[in-house]
Amino acid sequence: MGAEYTEETYGGVAVLVGARRGAYPYANSLLVRGTDATLVVDPSLSLVGGAPPADLVLVSHAHEDHIAGLDGYDVPVHVHEEDLGPLRSRAVMVAGFGYPPEEADAADRMLRDDFHVTGRPDALGFTDGTVFDLGGRTVTAVHLPGHTRGHSGFLVEPDGFLFVADIDLTSFGPFYGDAGSDLPDFEASIRRCADIDARWYGTAHQKGVIEGASDFRRGLAEFAEVIERREAALLAFLAEPRTVPEIAEHRLVYRPHVAGPHVEPVERRTATHHLARLAARGLVRETEPGLFRTA
Repeated sequence: MGAEYTEETYGGVAVLVGARRGAYPYANSLLVRGTDATLVVDPSLSLVGGAPPADLVLVSHAHEDHIAGLDGYDVPVHVHEEDLGPLRSRAVMVAGFGYPPEEADAADRMLRDDFHVTGRPDALGFTDGTVFDLGGRTVTAVHLPGHTRGHSGFLVEPDGFLFVADIDLTSFGPFYGDAGSDLPDFEASIRRCADIDARWYGTAHQKGVIEGASDFRRGLAEFAEVIERREAALLAFLAEPRTVPEIAEHRLVYRPHVAGPHVEPVERRTATHHLARLAARGLVRETEPGLFRTA
């Protein structure tokens, strides 16, 4: 199988647009060239069988759709230190999904067979603000946790290109349903992105590249509104006392037709994030152990 991407150029940054505009299971990757070195960001499934040469690889976070093309690179691989565990070990990645044992086995096979994930025990960690100097062009890590603990973007200068990875502005909205996800962190990361002035903002999935800070901030605000809509839907559902399994079955994240082992764990954790926040605000109370309703 050959590579399935198209290349779009923004200054010195080449966006390798994945199949189906980077919709999952694909993603958009970056190729950044300097006078001394070249790096790839997030080698996706679309790069399998035709990965462009590079001297190092940066990974925004340790999810399968962002690393499926890693086998094409026998070069140093870097990820934020908070995501080193799942990038180094497929077993740790699967554990982070929080699936029951029988579903975890199926997920492990899926990562191995569909996404070519073998684990990179040689992966190196970076921290917020780490600069990768390519010669005449730098790539600076911007820690944007919430989606995962180590989720990061990358600011390419002097081009003014900010890659925001899975703060992707899609109508699906923010995803904070993994075992290591955090809703307040995700909201703080959205605010941090809004504070960064760039010429171009690149996303990992369908939205692609947005030009101009005003358009990006407008899209970012719409993306964040999905969180508020989920919360409003939960408050309406809690007009009667409900358990977390009932909320998960009602669904805050996925549409009714979506099926798969990921749905229940994601819905349960998403509900738990929102219940904790609403309870802290005095909007929801636990009427008896495990039973919640609006206050």
